[in-house]
Amino acid sequence: QVQLVESGGGLVQPGESLRLSCAASGSIFRINFMAWYRQALGQQRELVASVTDGNSTNYAESVKGRFTISRANARNTVHLQMNSLKPDDTAVYYCYCNARSVIGPSRGYWGQGTQVTVSS
Repeated sequence: QVQLVESGGGLVQPGESLRLSCAASGSIFRINFMAWYRQALGQQRELVASVTDGNSTNYAESVKGRFTISRANARNTVHLQMNSLKPDDTAVYYCYCNARSVIGPSRGYWGQGTQVTVSS
C-alpha cells in the first residue's frame, strides 16, 4: 500500500503565499503521476494541478500563473507553490497519486487533506 502525508496548509491573507508538500511512502514500485485536488465547502472536489512521471504539468484555469506544482528529486514528494492567493482558493487541499505498489496493480491513493484558508 501507499500512504500520502500532506503538510503546509494554514491561514493567510489575500495576496500571500503558501507551499504545500506531500510525501508518498510505503510499498511503492512506481508513481505514475501526482496531483493536488481541492474541495471547498459545499462544492465538488476539483483538480488543481498534476504532474506526470515525465514532469508534464497540468493546471486548472483558475490557478494558472499563480500556482506551481513540482516533484522533488526523490520523486516521491510533490509540492504546490501557491502565490497571490485569493479567498476563492479557500478549500481543503488533497494530495493524490496514481501508483503501483510492489504487491498490486496501479491505483489511486488520497491523502487526508490540509486546510487552506485565505481571508483578511
